[in-house]
Amino acid sequence: MAGYRRRGRGIRRTGPAVCAAAVVLLAGCEGIQGEGSPAGGESAGAAADGRAVSPLDNPDGTKPGLAAVTDEGDRAEARELIETVRTKGRGPKTGYDRDEFGYAWMDTADGVPLARNGCDTRNDVLQRDGRDLRFRSGSDCVVVAMTLADPYTGKTVEWRKQEAAAVQIDHVVPLSYSWQMGASRWAEAKRKQLANDTLNLLPVDGPANSAKGDSGPATWLPPNRSVRCAYAVRFAQVAVKYEMPVTPADKRMMLEQCGG
Repeated sequence: MAGYRRRGRGIRRTGPAVCAAAVVLLAGCEGIQGEGSPAGGESAGAAADGRAVSPLDNPDGTKPGLAAVTDEGDRAEARELIETVRTKGRGPKTGYDRDEFGYAWMDTADGVPLARNGCDTRNDVLQRDGRDLRFRSGSDCVVVAMTLADPYTGKTVEWRKQEAAAVQIDHVVPLSYSWQMGASRWAEAKRKQLANDTLNLLPVDGPANSAKGDSGPATWLPPNRSVRCAYAVRFAQVAVKYEMPVTPADKRMMLEQCGG
């Protein structure tokens, strides 16, 4: 698996991918594309806590959040990356099962930076993106409360574990989508990496994630319009890293979000 790492204003291909942290709670049905753009509202800028990093400066996903890509030079770089993504038609979902990607929140996926640290991948990602963290008594792993600046909606979410589904961990490239785009033929180890890779994982508003389902960018984009280019970049980064195509419609929509 190869990836792209930013270098100045350019992009260079790097060596084998190093994956990282957390599996996801995904639910709901596919979004419906409206004429000219995917489903999604007219949100203002994303809630900001000063920590979110542009995906162009976060090629391994170990830094928090999903900051907007607004600079014209950066948007040109984003389009350059998206142009490298291959396309093909979406295959059947036959044989898909979540267990084909390993059990959820595993701490033992090979090649994952946060693996084997004694903390499951869900809590690793909550700690990466959340602030004002509170932990279960006697634990430095299990997050029971936090504040999240949600990139998808632009809202600030005050999350408590008693209402766990209010924040869900999104696979930016859904596992079902990857299965239909070729992951059904991957080695199991590669599927486990994708499922646990920090590059492919974002804690987000639960209802927004449920609305996404297993959609690609042509049928769902974050309601917060300011991060749509950043979301397209992250989707492309995952696709390139895992040498996975996207549908032609998804690629067109990704380019459109970054001014292409």
